[in-house]
Amino acid sequence: MVVMAAAIIRGRRRNRQLEELMAVADGKLMQLQRQFERFVPSDVVERLTDPSRGIEPARRNVTIMFADLRGFTAMCDRLDPGITVTILNDYFARMIPVITRHHGQVTDLAGDGLLALFGALENNPWQALDAVQAAQAMRFELADYNSELRERGLPELKFGIGIHGGEVVAGVIGTGSLSKFSVTGDPINVASRIEGLTSHFKVDLLISEEIRRALDDRFQLRAMPLATVKGKAVPLQTYFVAPDCAPPDAGGSTENPKALGSNQDGPSTA
Repeated sequence: MVVMAAAIIRGRRRNRQLEELMAVADGKLMQLQRQFERFVPSDVVERLTDPSRGIEPARRNVTIMFADLRGFTAMCDRLDPGITVTILNDYFARMIPVITRHHGQVTDLAGDGLLALFGALENNPWQALDAVQAAQAMRFELADYNSELRERGLPELKFGIGIHGGEVVAGVIGTGSLSKFSVTGDPINVASRIEGLTSHFKVDLLISEEIRRALDDRFQLRAMPLATVKGKAVPLQTYFVAPDCAPPDAGGSTENPKALGSNQDGPSTA
């Protein structure tokens, strides 16, 4: 009996030690996942860590959004580096959740610009609508952030957003030591060119003809002049999306539409 009792006690101790080790391991895994999500969209992390789903390379019809801050490089030259980084981090901290709420994934941050994809991980028949509604909500979020910057005595921000859609190759691209979920294809280049046209036309949001065809009549659009861009033989038709359309209710904040005026320099759509 004594020998048996001693064996039971030793077994219980080993079980407790195993449970403690498992708890520590689970905690480390959760911490690692949270750190990973700082660099990779949470949706992608879930797919990568779920063997039953995974991310297989595939051709997908996606909607691509490029957003870039105007004049931020010149602003960097005037501001303290710490303030510059804080402004940029706070900006991204506001914009990324807006995009996520509208079923998009921010897959790349480059300087003061971001790349967001809609419909890249899962088929989404409303991806174009989601992207434009996200851009509208980003306008309101930027207006709110600019109010905060004014109160802090800091310069306000302006952005340009370009949205386009088409077939791309999506998958985890890179090497074993450095890789990320990304897409490649001509639509990526076109979306980038459209974002660049926002500066040329002095507007903050442009969409392509492909996106226009996927939208309903809730948006006020203005056709812009045809524009020739690098890499395209045929001039692009783009459309300015008017800012007087209230942002959709997608679980986000409900800012006052009148606050929009501080960031809009686009043409009238009356």
